[in-house]
Amino acid sequence: MKGLLTILFLLGIGHLGSAQYVDRTNFRAGLVGGIVVGDFSEAYSLNLGLDIYHHWGVSREIDLGLTTGFMNAFGEKQTISNGSISVETEFDNYQFIPAGASVRIYPTSGFKFGADAGFAIGLNEGNDGGFYYRPSIGIDLSGGSSEFNISYMAVTDDVTFGTVLLGYLFLF
Repeated sequence: MKGLLTILFLLGIGHLGSAQYVDRTNFRAGLVGGIVVGDFSEAYSLNLGLDIYHHWGVSREIDLGLTTGFMNAFGEKQTISNGSISVETEFDNYQFIPAGASVRIYPTSGFKFGADAGFAIGLNEGNDGGFYYRPSIGIDLSGGSSEFNISYMAVTDDVTFGTVLLGYLFLF
């Protein structure tokens, strides 16, 4: 009898635990844009990109996943003057592909915060890439079929390329 009660208790606990689980496994892709800040802000002002995520719901509050995409910061023209000498410089676009892991925490339904971290692969000449991190806050829209998010993204090597981003993702 004691063994039977133990088995029933464990089955009941298992059932309660599975009732708490919410499967948010999803694929999201969308556009992101922002302004460049920090070390590169004089050479670049705006960037546009593509975000791609695949998340797996591991608990009611936590998703883990993978992320990639493409980012392009548009180079600026600058005129540097020193007395009677002026030099005009045009910076090439700064491009990279981020590849990393992603975590999202859902304190309430439809609201999330989290971070991505990994390596950004530099695409243009002289861009070796670097450690990539991106804390973010997001809100699900349209019943969870899309998301609006705000984030700060940084690629760090010897200097830090940083940008503040607004993104819109579609759930597939």
